[in-house]
Amino acid sequence: MKGQAGNGKNGRFGRVRPAYVNWLLLVAGAFIVAVSFNCFLLANEIASGGVSGISVLVQRMQGIPPAYTQWALNIPLFFAGWFTLGSRFAVRTAAGSVVLPLFVLLTSHWPVPTHNPLLASIYGGIGVGTGLGLVFRGRGSTGGIDLAAQILHRFTGMPLGLSVACLDGCIIAAAGILLSPEKALYALIGLFVTSKTIDIVQTGPALSKVAFIISSRAEELADAVLHELDRGLTRLDAHGGYTGDARTVLMVVVGQNEVAELKRIVQRADSDAFVIISHTAEVLGKGFKMG
Repeated sequence: MKGQAGNGKNGRFGRVRPAYVNWLLLVAGAFIVAVSFNCFLLANEIASGGVSGISVLVQRMQGIPPAYTQWALNIPLFFAGWFTLGSRFAVRTAAGSVVLPLFVLLTSHWPVPTHNPLLASIYGGIGVGTGLGLVFRGRGSTGGIDLAAQILHRFTGMPLGLSVACLDGCIIAAAGILLSPEKALYALIGLFVTSKTIDIVQTGPALSKVAFIISSRAEELADAVLHELDRGLTRLDAHGGYTGDARTVLMVVVGQNEVAELKRIVQRADSDAFVIISHTAEVLGKGFKMG
């Protein structure tokens, strides 16, 4: 049946990706980030957070090429992270901290496709997000603000997501003061697009749905889903919160194009059924993505 996932150490999810693939993803991702940074963000003075955002501000104020600023910040942050957080991230973080500024330096004279700051923030955000997503899929890191956020989290107990948001927020606020409030707004757009693109590269677009069906005719519904929709399902034992009565909840994962058919099956079998359908970020298993 579709939707029945394989697992286990020797199953489909137990396959180990070759080390060279992770390194290729890291290098390719760093290159895409560098090109997007130079051709869109730097060229339009969009400081959308991170060490790259700081390097935009430093170039504007002091005329120092961004690659040198990024090296100057990444390397001390790497050693601070090494001593504070341990060596588990060391090799690929070190590589990312060195390779990304190198690519920024090598592509610094590439032509600029647009001087429209809105287009630059959108396309720059897409490019940077795509590159970072590849780096993360390769289990690597480009260091920088992420390391600073982890150190801040370690010493203050502040949630990691909030630590990143605070540091990026300070950089964008500085851009609003040193560049212009309008440039800071474009930087926020770029940062938002980057974060969404990273999610898409990491998990893929949310094209699958998960449905929870509560019905007094669970057996008939289960049979229809299994044989008409050709999807697997899971029966969950539940109890009504008010009545305390035992009941069965059917959990079904379907593709976007199967939602209408699932609704039709439920309506036909039990028009009084209670159905919850929601997005799911990623589904791994037979009939869906295989890792």
